[in-house]
Amino acid sequence: MQKKLVLGTAVAAVLAAGTFGAVSANASAPAAAPAAVVKADAGSDNLFRTNHLTIDAATDAAEAVLDAAEKENQRVSVAVVDRNGNTLVTLRGDGAGPQSYESAVKKAFTAVSWNAP
Repeated sequence: MQKKLVLGTAVAAVLAAGTFGAVSANASAPAAAPAAVVKADAGSDNLFRTNHLTIDAATDAAEAVLDAAEKENQRVSVAVVDRNGNTLVTLRGDGAGPQSYESAVKKAFTAVSWNAP
């Protein structure tokens, strides 16, 4: 589940990379920044477990996308959102257009809304 979450977020970050058109960048989040796990007492009747993307993992994913886009000579902004569509990290790459920041946030939200890979 944790692996899927980190991979899914990295894919969402790639989808969120926006400039004047769609930008293809292939990046994955490093294993060094895992999702955080919050857990109640094991003996509790109200046991719950939740995984969420840490800020460090989201930042690492966004930076990986920016690095991949730079290698492709693309000027992009990247937004990483959580499973609810809340923006965790937004990075504007060097030379990215002023519209790319807002576009990246909207694309990331749309990807989550449609449960896109």
